[in-house]
Amino acid sequence: MRVAFFSTKSYDKESFNNRLENTKHEFTYFEPKLDINTIALAKGFDAICSFVNDHLDIKTLTKLSEMGVKNILLRCAGYNQVDLKKAKELGFKICRVPAYSPEAVAEHALALLMTLSRKTHKAYNRVRENNYSLEGLTGFNIHGKKAGIIGTGAIGKAFCKIMIGMGCKVVAYDLYENEELKILGVQYIPMDELLAESDIISLHCPLTPDTFHLINQKTLTLMKDGVVIINTSRGALIETKAVIKALKSKKVGNLGIDVYEQEEDLFFQNRSEEILQDEQISRLMAFPNVLVTGHQAFLTNEALAQIAETTLKNLDELDAGKELTNEVLWKEE
Repeated sequence: MRVAFFSTKSYDKESFNNRLENTKHEFTYFEPKLDINTIALAKGFDAICSFVNDHLDIKTLTKLSEMGVKNILLRCAGYNQVDLKKAKELGFKICRVPAYSPEAVAEHALALLMTLSRKTHKAYNRVRENNYSLEGLTGFNIHGKKAGIIGTGAIGKAFCKIMIGMGCKVVAYDLYENEELKILGVQYIPMDELLAESDIISLHCPLTPDTFHLINQKTLTLMKDGVVIINTSRGALIETKAVIKALKSKKVGNLGIDVYEQEEDLFFQNRSEEILQDEQISRLMAFPNVLVTGHQAFLTNEALAQIAETTLKNLDELDAGKELTNEVLWKEE
């Protein structure tokens, strides 16, 4: 198949090109994200390969269908950016990468948490300026804290194990309880109880209509004063305005995010020479107890290899007309 590859970065090209020699597929890499304004780039291709901020809404899907492109390869686990109902109506085949080194994302969540807990980012900058003062660097132990994990799929499961290893009491919420985690000592409790009891809350659930703004003004009031919130899942799980207010009142003691609800036109780009127009993320980064990274939790050699290998496997199945191992389907509610 001929594949139009959107939102391309150098690490994408390297990981895929290293594996294309033994395939019959042809990839053309495009730097722009996929949306109605760039859809013409897909003309003449058999499939498109997209990432988290590419638009697969009604307009884009309709135009793709008119162009004869009916195969979509998502090189990510989430699919909230796809209008699945419209895709089904138009006869699209959609595959994703359901798991690519869940440990990569879980370990990044830990990195955010540990950086906030010991202020190592501040210490690093001080020492580089020949400042060895410890004033203002007092942290807190993670050991002994109660960690609440929302979502215990592959990534949430990996993070639960990490927090058990850190000496935390781990509680969790998920619609489907994991028996292995329960054997390890993870206690599943109702959402309201998790929010009220946890010292640390880490989000590992998909973005759906039910989880949109899961962290909002109402749920924040249920939490302990000084709670630590970590989000490496999807930005819109957190209502930014509400969490800014909670940071100002000190209801939220620390916030670590690798995702942001308005990240689409901000992340994955070098904007160091530009004036930042997004007032909400500017406000977030003004807090000394907030740590923001630019959607890099997935970015390890192991994860990139898994993304490429699974995507190529999905492409082989599409090309051969086989049953699709990682197909994404719309389910009527």
